Amino acid sequence: MRHFPVFLNVQNKRILVTGAGECAIAKLRLLLKTEADVVVFATDIDAQVESWAKAGLLEIVRRKIQMDDFYNTAMIYAAEDDEELDSVTAAKAKMANVLFNIVDNLKESEFITPALVDRDPVTIAIGTEGTAPILARKIKAQIEDSLPNEIGLLAKLAEYFRPKASRLQKGQTRRKFWSRFFYDLGPAALREGGKRGVARTLNTLFDEAQNDSQEVGKVFLVGSGPGDPDLLTRKALKVLHEADVVIHDRLVSPQILELARREAEIIQTGKQGFGPSWKQEDINALMVKHAKKGAQIVRLKSGDPAVFGRLDEEMDALDEADIYFEIIPGITTASAAAASLNVSLTKRKRNSALQIMTAQDIKGFAEQDWRKLAQDGSVAAIYMGFKSAHLLSGRLLMHGASPSAPVTIMENVSRANQKTILTTIGELPKMADQTGHDGPVILMLGLEPRQASKAMENNEAQLIKAGVL
Repeated sequence: MRHFPVFLNVQNKRILVTGAGECAIAKLRLLLKTEADVVVFATDIDAQVESWAKAGLLEIVRRKIQMDDFYNTAMIYAAEDDEELDSVTAAKAKMANVLFNIVDNLKESEFITPALVDRDPVTIAIGTEGTAPILARKIKAQIEDSLPNEIGLLAKLAEYFRPKASRLQKGQTRRKFWSRFFYDLGPAALREGGKRGVARTLNTLFDEAQNDSQEVGKVFLVGSGPGDPDLLTRKALKVLHEADVVIHDRLVSPQILELARREAEIIQTGKQGFGPSWKQEDINALMVKHAKKGAQIVRLKSGDPAVFGRLDEEMDALDEADIYFEIIPGITTASAAAASLNVSLTKRKRNSALQIMTAQDIKGFAEQDWRKLAQDGSVAAIYMGFKSAHLLSGRLLMHGASPSAPVTIMENVSRANQKTILTTIGELPKMADQTGHDGPVILMLGLEPRQASKAMENNEAQLIKAGVL
């Protein structure tokens, strides 16, 4: 992010513009919506700018700008549409320590002006770092279509009520009060009763919020999917936006954590194979502690919480503490891995069963029905199996698996840095020794990328045709 978006207070400050032609007019239309004192420095004045000056909306100074003109100035637009003149203005602004923008000159400007959706005081700024203004305008149009015109007036009316609303308990109680006003009762009150109707509604909601007993916290046990934010469910996204506390596993991607409320407390309680880890009972106690304070908690797990996520232990702890919880499933890594390979987890005439298994359990290496897994056509998604590659390969070969049966090693499934390595049961230990990994790994036994599978099928068909097979 080259340009950091901020909302600058320009009330009772000056915004200067050099130039009063077509280049300046577009900026002036925007600047006149602010509470700043807008001053234009120019000798050749467009009729539109003259009319604004006559209406008292801005001041015209009919000369070139000088160093003494920069007092109490928040920013300046160099808009003379002349490269040399605008460069001189920018140099003066730099000497005066005033932020400057050279219109249509992204490289030399200290700030840029975003596309704006204006529902004063609700303002939405849209920026593309100056690279795609057409895209910014399209996004602006989409937001304007979805944002009611009265939302700005509701926000203004709410401003007068904020001192009283601040007496409500922080967190869930206060958010519920404002949510009911803005999303439920406020718009209807404005349409039916105008400003007085809004005032009555705010007071009614306030009384109800004060009389409500402190709500017990809630815990949402949420699957974040394999890592791609686009694979997060809408329900998971909703509770993330509303959470007071997010307690997450180490494998949850940073992109998904970015979707949580900025005010939310984010706590990592990672577990790491053969490494330092939080104890499960400590995680349980953490959820209970925050829930008893009335917080809304998202317990965020990679993949699906019901697949090797110690879900039952956490539900038991919440039940024992009489804490309400809800499970929000996520896309498990096995499904995302198969989708990435363009293959199905089950296929007629190949496998009538699918095993989702872990290579590690609380006792160490997890024993399985190796004879069944070793059969031709078996398919299994093996979680936490990378460090057990030698044992996995040995058990499968011991029970009759073909050394050439495919295994696909997949790291960081669905993420931008996904890594896919095709190997075989026989070569798996050597490949694991040669390949390091930084992210979560899943082994797809019996599956390979669709292209590789198709190539193998075509090769077999040719050998059959030639009488070799």
